[in-house]
Amino acid sequence: MAAQQQRKNFLLDDSLESKVSAIEGDFNLSEESCRTVMERMALEMQKGLGEESNEKAKIKMIPSYVTSLPDGTERGNFLALDLGGTNFRVLHVNIGEPINGRPNIDMDSQIYKMPESVITGPGDELFDHIAGCMYDFLSRLHLSNTLLPVGFTFSFPCKQDSLDSASLIKWTKGFSATGVEGENVVTMLKEAIHRRGDMQCNVVAVVNDTVGTLMSCANFEKHCQIGLIVGTGSNACYMENSKNVGTTSIEDGDMCINMEWGAFGDDGVLDDFRNEYDRHVDNASINVGRQLFEKMISGMYLGEIVRLVLVNLTKQGALFNGKLSPALSRYGTFETSFVSQIEGDSMRMRRRLESSSPHDCWFVNYFTMPHCHQQLHYRQLLCAATAAAARVLPTPANN
Repeated sequence: MAAQQQRKNFLLDDSLESKVSAIEGDFNLSEESCRTVMERMALEMQKGLGEESNEKAKIKMIPSYVTSLPDGTERGNFLALDLGGTNFRVLHVNIGEPINGRPNIDMDSQIYKMPESVITGPGDELFDHIAGCMYDFLSRLHLSNTLLPVGFTFSFPCKQDSLDSASLIKWTKGFSATGVEGENVVTMLKEAIHRRGDMQCNVVAVVNDTVGTLMSCANFEKHCQIGLIVGTGSNACYMENSKNVGTTSIEDGDMCINMEWGAFGDDGVLDDFRNEYDRHVDNASINVGRQLFEKMISGMYLGEIVRLVLVNLTKQGALFNGKLSPALSRYGTFETSFVSQIEGDSMRMRRRLESSSPHDCWFVNYFTMPHCHQQLHYRQLLCAATAAAARVLPTPANN
């Protein structure tokens, strides 16, 4: 609000004001539009749940084979793995007796980088790298010889046949390791562990990060029914009545559904909501025409959309005397983290723009920040509208 107020106090000529307003208009979403998005999402969800319609559905509504939320009786020591982006996280989790009625969970964790050469190279080398990180972590805790049940959070679209079996449908989020699509990722992880021969681990469950998020929150909030991720990528899950899931033979109780909603709109149903910046981002991506909803709302693409807006304003003469720098002209050079840096540290922004005028620095700060807030609000509305679609479907059996 402060940035918006300061911008109001700065006089812009009519021409510049109209340029700014036109760009901001691309990121407005009315209540009626939100309702339309919700209704379209609900229809796509029904397609994904249907036995006959699932094959052509863009939102695959994948059964996770997690059939209940935590009930507070869970106990023991576990190893948890989290792969879903450029960081790989390994955790040791100890669930003890509740304290004052609240969950008693002790965790130790470590984050490992996933090099570009690993996520785009041979699949066996990817899983060898994962196994190597596991051994490094377990060795630090002196647990490499301790038999631990392993839960594997694998945050990519998979077809699950059981709780401990998942075949990768397609890579997303910049991953392209060969020989993995169509393969059982649990089997590949077990084989990598076996090749090392220096760990005692038993992979007992594979879940998507949204499912993990829902399970984690439900430990503390028993009424939680939806898990939502808006990070590098975006996805959601929710508890569905099993009798409504036509892609499994299970009819009793509930089933946690991994929606894989990033593909919403891949068939064109969101074309009237996508703006020129969304189209630029898609056309420059490694998976053109895929994961269109994810590209509209996730953090991986936010910085690039800001870059495109700055390029647009520069070409119109509103910034940098109308002269584009080589860096600003290149895809991916404006990282999403820069948005936070500009908002939180104007001096750091000034250092990044040393050759720019005070007016340019002011304009980047006090135009770009409200614009980014507008983008975030736009994405929040899209997330809220689509998440609401999960609650207009039939309620879970245990509600």
